[in-house]
Amino acid sequence: MMKYKILLVSALLLSVTSCKKYLDVTPDDVATLNSSFANANETQSYLVGNCYSIMQRFADVVRNPGFTASGEVIIPTDLPANQSLPGNGQDAGFNLMRGFQNAQNPLMNYWDAYNQGLNIWQAIRFCNTFLDNVNTARDLTPDLKVRWIAEAKFLKAYYHYWLIRMYGAIPIADVALPVNAPSDQVRQKQQPVDSCFNYVVRLLDEAIPNLPPTIMNTITEDGRITQVIALAVKAEVLATQASPLFNGNPDYVSIKDVSGKPLYPASPDASKWQKAADACKAAIDAAQASGAALYQFVAQSGITHMSDSTKKLMNIQGAVTDSWNIEQIWTLNPGFGYQIQACPRVTSDATTVYDFFSNFSVPMGETELFYTNHGVPISEDISWDYPNRYKVVQGDDANGYYVKKGYSTNKGNLNREERYYADVAFDGSIWFGFGNTDDNNPNYINAVNGPASPTDPISYNSTGYWPKKLVPYLTASSNSNFVQKGFSWPFMRLTALWLLYAECLNEANGPTADAYKWIDMVRARADLPGVQQAWSAYSRNPSKPATKEGLRDIIHQERRIELAFEGQAGWDLRRWKELQNLFATPFVGWSVQTQAKTTSAYYNLHTVYQPQFGLKDYLFPIQKYDLLVNSNLVQTPYW
Repeated sequence: MMKYKILLVSALLLSVTSCKKYLDVTPDDVATLNSSFANANETQSYLVGNCYSIMQRFADVVRNPGFTASGEVIIPTDLPANQSLPGNGQDAGFNLMRGFQNAQNPLMNYWDAYNQGLNIWQAIRFCNTFLDNVNTARDLTPDLKVRWIAEAKFLKAYYHYWLIRMYGAIPIADVALPVNAPSDQVRQKQQPVDSCFNYVVRLLDEAIPNLPPTIMNTITEDGRITQVIALAVKAEVLATQASPLFNGNPDYVSIKDVSGKPLYPASPDASKWQKAADACKAAIDAAQASGAALYQFVAQSGITHMSDSTKKLMNIQGAVTDSWNIEQIWTLNPGFGYQIQACPRVTSDATTVYDFFSNFSVPMGETELFYTNHGVPISEDISWDYPNRYKVVQGDDANGYYVKKGYSTNKGNLNREERYYADVAFDGSIWFGFGNTDDNNPNYINAVNGPASPTDPISYNSTGYWPKKLVPYLTASSNSNFVQKGFSWPFMRLTALWLLYAECLNEANGPTADAYKWIDMVRARADLPGVQQAWSAYSRNPSKPATKEGLRDIIHQERRIELAFEGQAGWDLRRWKELQNLFATPFVGWSVQTQAKTTSAYYNLHTVYQPQFGLKDYLFPIQKYDLLVNSNLVQTPYW
């Protein structure tokens, strides 16, 4: 399709005479636009090739601040300049935690599509153009037209939602303005944030009835939007609107637009949580009616021996890495392209085989988020030796399917919950897969003696922990090759919806049997007792689940554990206003920099760096140039 001129209705909103940036997607003429909607085939090509195009790129996790700015994964800060990934411009999101954000040239700039940002305003323009022209297509059946309009409305809603999460109050680009529109129409101002959220919900409500419940033709339509996806997104949008960042945030009360109109609500509205809870329940009901359920691993040919313990780990890991499974409510077509960053070097004897990058490093604080095998935090478990968790001990029989027997590791790796062993790899940990599918004689990780320091920067992991969850067990390696088992990115899973429902119920009504039920359903797959049972039997704070504040802490931790490394925590921590507390302490790992290659040298705590995050960092700055071009915009708070 030939290119045509797009004058983007955005908060950047360049005038016709000053389009110098990516918005100047240089044009042809009206005839070219008309040809894009001449018939059903061309119209569908426009919908998929333009309206959906940015959506699919959200699968690239280094472009998602929910992944890169969550504190779940960091990258070394001293990689050589010629390092491939991360580095060479693709580390913008990770640098958000290092205090490098700025208003002159913002990182992850989704307003202008710079520094790992994407053309969101352009994608909205495509949706508006589609909606303006779809009726002109010949041979387009009424059913298809109604469905495609619903898809375009959903996409337009989601793109606005993405911008709201990043920038708060934004302009609403509801129509595609002509290229000769006067500047007073082009230079729009931000709308109050509640109006922004309400606009998104209205679009979703318009779209939902006309979307298919499920995708029937998976060969040609996997990745297209369904009713279940739209209902789940509506629930998340309403929960975000109800959350402390946007619901009566005292830090934003004084923020006004250019005319002096408040952009943020002055006080919290508790009823927003009930609206979100109702939306969650509607989404859950629709998901279950469509066949959504917890993923169960099915053993494949070539597995020599798999214990029940290993299979349980595969149930947890496969929910993410087994593409298009029944637990994945929304899956994006592009595959996860960073497995080699998430891998240590793994062999039967833990010797060096292939030069893995291994740059995705999990900080110690993230590893300590996971529960003990009793299902309570490691600092609360009355039978878990929290003060001595950094001591060196040997893997034992009780942990034999998780930690190599007799291998020296730190005590904190023993007697942890199954999600810890499914999600995180560490020195001495078992790794089922990598060409070895016999868990009686498994692969394991020898990080102490492996080349994992700046002297061998291609395999430098700065903490000694890896996000194992992101690597399918079928990924393999040899002395000269790395064979990646691709998987499509799970954008939303059923368990995320269950935990969101529990959160909304608790915020609306306090602890209830229904709230406990949905949390416990998630915990059951990890062989953990229910919340009330676990805290009563094993916690130093047994009454914690009985209060709204206590259950809130439990739900927040449960979401961070269940959805670890899936690009969700960074968004949750923002809407909860918890990132400042999280980033108040340094990112810590083991002394992987040591050259001694001994257990005693390795097992010393090492500060990688102190993250930098202030009040202004909850939202992203608008580039200063855009404020000059459009005098109707105001900068995001505190920038």
